[in-house]
Amino acid sequence: MTTLLVASTGGHLAELHDLAPRLGVQDDCVWATFDSPQSRSLLDGQEVIHVPPATTRDAAGALRVFLAARKVLRGDRFRQVISTGASVALSFFLPAARHGLACHYIESATRTEGPSLTGRLVARVPRTRLYTQYPGWAGGRWRYGGSIFDGYVAVRRPEPRPVSRIVVALGTHERFGFPRLLARLVQVLPPEAEILWQVGSTEIPRMPTGAHRQVPHAQMQQALREADVVVTHAGVGSALAAMRAGHRAIYVPRRRAHAEHVDDHQVEMARELDRRGLVLAREADAVTVEDLAEAASWTVGTAGSLTPFRWAA
Repeated sequence: MTTLLVASTGGHLAELHDLAPRLGVQDDCVWATFDSPQSRSLLDGQEVIHVPPATTRDAAGALRVFLAARKVLRGDRFRQVISTGASVALSFFLPAARHGLACHYIESATRTEGPSLTGRLVARVPRTRLYTQYPGWAGGRWRYGGSIFDGYVAVRRPEPRPVSRIVVALGTHERFGFPRLLARLVQVLPPEAEILWQVGSTEIPRMPTGAHRQVPHAQMQQALREADVVVTHAGVGSALAAMRAGHRAIYVPRRRAHAEHVDDHQVEMARELDRRGLVLAREADAVTVEDLAEAASWTVGTAGSLTPFRWAA
């Protein structure tokens, strides 16, 4: 029988898509996610069920997804549901458990020290098995399954790369802008550089010329491949996109104290990837021209084959 793979768009979908080859379910799976340029590009050629969008801590949106999930799960097609969150996991796990389906929740790689609110909620759903991407906080019902960052390695280039093309990616969240970082980059990025500005909902008095709220997925992927340096907020999807394109990104966490996100999970994420050597973690008001040269001196690739995800027995 078929496996249903469930994720919100953005970093959650990027994680599940990267993990999918290691889950052992690719021969018979269906995806459930929001309709977006990212999902249409990533999942091109696969069977996809689009459900209503739900944003961060969006009770009304989660209810709409729950109603859609009940319809999706009618019948006997699916044997299990696997999700990397966010709230869509709970919306699907509740009716899945009522149908007697196994539910597997893989906590986001952004949660380096403990489960998210969604993780704590789905832990209460019967038949749910729980997985962390960090062995340091595995225990009890939480099992270490592996990490999406397994296999990535940064290598210094033999010769420094000149910085002439830059991609700035601040995410697409509707509720949270990142004006501290955008204002800093307007000050420090070289005016002669060719810059793609993807700024989401961020607004500042001196908006850079050519700033885009969103950039089509294919255009962004091409820009990343051609860039010398990537500067991004510390989202997991942004990190994966930069690494897949070969970049050790300048990686800047949003902070709750500045109303840039609901909590400081991006601070934890930046610390973890900087420890692995896969990004250059910097604070928003501390990015320098020297950081650009340092980031351009590295490339990121993969080393060896990846081990299958470690499912609970």
